[in-house]
Amino acid sequence: MREIFAGLPWWVKWIAVPVIALVVFGSVIATVVGFVVLLLFKVLLFVALVGGLIYVVRKFMSSSSSRGDW
Repeated sequence: MREIFAGLPWWVKWIAVPVIALVVFGSVIATVVGFVVLLLFKVLLFVALVGGLIYVVRKFMSSSSSRGDW
């Protein structure tokens, strides 16, 4: 493989080949990046919802315990 690239100009190695790779595999790369972003968003949403639930439960428990029996 190195012998093939050795005789080529620099712009073929550093511009043409990556552009061709992006054209061929661009949809795969976009799908993977989109999946990772969606997964990260869902994880952050889950953490925020669980944190909010814990906050509300602790707030409710502390306010009900301070009132005593009713």
